[in-house]
Amino acid sequence: MRTFNSPSVSATTDGPRKLLDAIIGEDSGLQTVRNGVSYRQQQLVEKAVIIQSNTSRRSFSSPIRRLPTEILSEIFLYCLPEDEHLVHTPRQAPMLLTKICRRWREVAMSLPMLWCRLQLEVGYDDWQQRAFCYDFWLKRSGGCPLSLRLKSRTDWGELRSLLQPYVQQISSLSLDFLSCDSPFMLEDFHALKELTIRKYVIYDLARATSHTLSKLPVDLRRINMLHLRFNREQLDFFTDSAWARLTHINISLDGLGAFTRILRLCPNLCSLTMFGTFYPSQTPEPVTHANLQSLRMSWSVLWTTDEEYLGQFNVITLPNLRVLEVRNAGSWPHGSFMEFLTRSKCPLERLVLGGGVWATERERAEYATLVPLFEFIEDTLT
Repeated sequence: MRTFNSPSVSATTDGPRKLLDAIIGEDSGLQTVRNGVSYRQQQLVEKAVIIQSNTSRRSFSSPIRRLPTEILSEIFLYCLPEDEHLVHTPRQAPMLLTKICRRWREVAMSLPMLWCRLQLEVGYDDWQQRAFCYDFWLKRSGGCPLSLRLKSRTDWGELRSLLQPYVQQISSLSLDFLSCDSPFMLEDFHALKELTIRKYVIYDLARATSHTLSKLPVDLRRINMLHLRFNREQLDFFTDSAWARLTHINISLDGLGAFTRILRLCPNLCSLTMFGTFYPSQTPEPVTHANLQSLRMSWSVLWTTDEEYLGQFNVITLPNLRVLEVRNAGSWPHGSFMEFLTRSKCPLERLVLGGGVWATERERAEYATLVPLFEFIEDTLT
């Protein structure tokens, strides 16, 4: 193990900045870390050095060792990449922090917040080596809530076995079905609050995802499935009890019937983001949803250019709606939208008509008088 030699620093003339440079300059690995430190991190280090220079100017046997653990821990947290999920690599924090010196390794290994986000992959190379590294990482989390992203090209069995000791810590989970068509069962993940599902294959994964979503954990509240598309028949596969507790959903829907079905399926929903494909021949039964506060919609239309005949605003009543954002909708159904507002009597606070919405200047002026915050985004392609 490398030891640090004391730099020659004057106790009276050299300032905290020179001491900081001496500390950082002792090892090229430290320079690598310094390059990734933000302005705020540098301020924290300088503050710590000032404290040291005022209290212990006479002894410089190892200045880096006297940096307070609390300050060092704070710096380490700011060294983490901004990615939502971190990868296991010695070139980035937190693994890089364990390679500098014994003190840094001890501090990093004992700081659970460094080890709470991880991306795990199976089906690429030597799984045993990967499993060892992943387990090493997860053990350092010390019982803190985990946010994990799982990517599989084969099946989920090996990842499930690895995660079993930590299943009660996982609060956020992202599943990437790369070329895997086996379901990932969630019933054991009792601490799970947020779920994201992605797929990157050309064939249908309805069987895998349907079974994955058939039994949801009790505390799950958020689901992001914009990469998946569901029609009415697929949504009918799910039971109301499994989805009734959800409060936030991002989803792609095929048909107006799927839109009304998701509202019935999730009576406690307060936020819905939806990408949809609508067909003018569909006339689903109207639905009233008492709890939805935020609705973000983007849809495409097949076989017609007359949006008034789609009826998307004719089949919904949302008495608690506060935020509505619509994008890529084509010709705007002004008449049915105004009827929707009258019928719902909702306290709409914000209305955004984004790119791809063709509303007239007169319609926009009317919305500006009705809604406290109205925003119209011009379509730059027209």
